[in-house]
Amino acid sequence: MLKHIRRRQLSASTQFPDLDLHPLLQRIYHGRGVETLGELDLKLNQLLPPGQLLNADQAGAVLADALASDRRIVVIGDFDADGATSTALVVSALRAFGGQQVCYLVPNRFEYGYGLTPEIVELAAADNPDLIITVDNGISSLEGVAAANALGINTLITDHHLAGAELPLADVIVNPNQPGCEFPSKNLAGVGVIFYIMLALRAELRNRAWFEQRPEVNLAQYLDLVALGTVADVVPLDRNNRILVAEGLKRIRGGQARPGILALLEVASKDPRTVVASDLGFAVGPRINAAGRLDDMSIGIECLLSEDMAAARSQASRLHQLNMDRRIIEQGMQSEALQILAKLSLGEDAELPVAMTLYQSGWHQGVIGILASRIKDRLHRPTIAFADGDEGEIKGSARSIPGIHIRDILDAVATRHPGLITRFGGHAMAAGLTLAREAYDDFAEAFVLEVARHARDVNLQAIIESDGELNPEDFELNLATELRFAGPWGQHFPEPVFDGRFSIVSQRLVGEKHLKLVLAPEGVDTLLDAIAFNVDLDVWPNQSIAQVEIAYRLDVNEFRGRRSVQLMVEQLVAV
Repeated sequence: MLKHIRRRQLSASTQFPDLDLHPLLQRIYHGRGVETLGELDLKLNQLLPPGQLLNADQAGAVLADALASDRRIVVIGDFDADGATSTALVVSALRAFGGQQVCYLVPNRFEYGYGLTPEIVELAAADNPDLIITVDNGISSLEGVAAANALGINTLITDHHLAGAELPLADVIVNPNQPGCEFPSKNLAGVGVIFYIMLALRAELRNRAWFEQRPEVNLAQYLDLVALGTVADVVPLDRNNRILVAEGLKRIRGGQARPGILALLEVASKDPRTVVASDLGFAVGPRINAAGRLDDMSIGIECLLSEDMAAARSQASRLHQLNMDRRIIEQGMQSEALQILAKLSLGEDAELPVAMTLYQSGWHQGVIGILASRIKDRLHRPTIAFADGDEGEIKGSARSIPGIHIRDILDAVATRHPGLITRFGGHAMAAGLTLAREAYDDFAEAFVLEVARHARDVNLQAIIESDGELNPEDFELNLATELRFAGPWGQHFPEPVFDGRFSIVSQRLVGEKHLKLVLAPEGVDTLLDAIAFNVDLDVWPNQSIAQVEIAYRLDVNEFRGRRSVQLMVEQLVAV
């Protein structure tokens, strides 16, 4: 599906007349809602204070008591990159604060499912913990917390997902999205929440003179983990999250990253000295996620916890292989999904349904989230992909588009059709759910109808937001470099995209499915390298096409020590 290119509506004036910024960059910031110079100050001292996060101080006191009494603490993580970084951060930090009995447990996705379930509590109870801490999960774990309470185990829930109608009866809950929390940034990832709790814990320990007998912990050392988890979880990069990510990237570029992150960048062929947010999101994050998708997330956590470079390299190599295996599985599933979609087509004039559900026996439960995302991107429709779960059940992973709050959709379906969904949870753009296998057809119908009710004012045409055309003099290395590092760019603060018409000087296929181009802007003698990934091989390469309209990012290509401007093509249309 071709995307409609829509240029951002910008006023003629800028908000930063006294700032030494390229006029194009001023325009870009203004187009992303930056209105004051202060919003571009991403220093660590500009972070929102931990005291504004509901119950963070109380959580700090609970943890300080646990450390002072040498209580046994078990951290229950999640099987994605946010969960892995959250787990690594809290385990590392509590041990650095002096915790002698801190361990972790991550539910295996295929055996136990998501969150603090009664089964996981039973497994954790074998270690006789005094305190269970959840990270990146727990806000919907009513039964799991009840099971812990019955065993006399205290619980600290730390999460960022949306709360349901009822909260678990935990000792403390810290979640910016729980009722009553007025923390200004609702977009913290799970790793951001636990980082804030560590800040509150350190403040509490200072008050107790804890550091008179031991060195004070510098929590900035964990910002590489915070940056990775925040970017990988695709949470909106509001100013507070941009501060966390910017400071984490600064540490990585400055050679202060932990061995596991350095090793993961190495296997991904990324130079830590020039790393940007997209490298964390597209290179490091997927390799950690592969462990939770195909095997055991403990592999990823151990990589992040490693203090030895040789061990970290070994673990990163294993994660790299898992990610390659995941790609092969995903390609097969995507091919099967496209065959299913082809059968739905009723002709060229047929309209797509407003939402898509896909299920095929044999699909890999750990990869359906990526499949749903790929189909959502392809069709610009909310999409749920299902795979076989426990006996008699199927598990779904949902991905949505702007304007359709997918968790609210599932909640509405559950309300209209009691018992149809066994369980569900998530947030605006992603969610998970479980159904009885025989309920699939009824759910698919109910889901499409519910999306249709909410989609009346939603644009189902995919959009590329463009920052306009570039002037001929803008195609230069210094500006491309400045744009690359001007973010951090990410969700709700997107990397600049431009559009324009170009003449094709040459074109050739590389890597079997990528199109390498040499382009000339209209009316200019400048020649520019460009690359379009995963092109339609039924169309490209095509030597008869002389001109194209493209949407693209202005980037820097580094090859054998030479740096040059390169256009990263987002959309390519013959004219």
